[in-house]
Amino acid sequence: MKVSDFVEKYGLKVFAGQESLGKEISGGYVSDLLSDVMGHAKENEVWITLQTHQNVMAIASLKDLAAVILVKGLEPDDDTLARSREEGIPLLGTNRGTFEMAGVLFTELKSS
Repeated sequence: MKVSDFVEKYGLKVFAGQESLGKEISGGYVSDLLSDVMGHAKENEVWITLQTHQNVMAIASLKDLAAVILVKGLEPDDDTLARSREEGIPLLGTNRGTFEMAGVLFTELKSS
């Protein structure tokens, strides 16, 4: 599934990185610990987190993630938005909680 299809189907907000919404999603990773994501997330996964600072996008770029989803209606810092644009990685948002968003992503990927 493409990031753009996931965004449209589940009504996610696109904060930045629109030009890369065509990336394919291969899986997901849920963590708020940057070192954990750096050590275990895989290329083309979607990272679900409540962290909003620019280091999130640095890790997303390092791991070549498909997108980052901020949960619970959280808004990214201005530096994070700039870094998302710079790295070309979609930064998305939802009002759903982490558990619910992870379930949505898991269910969607399992069915496709």
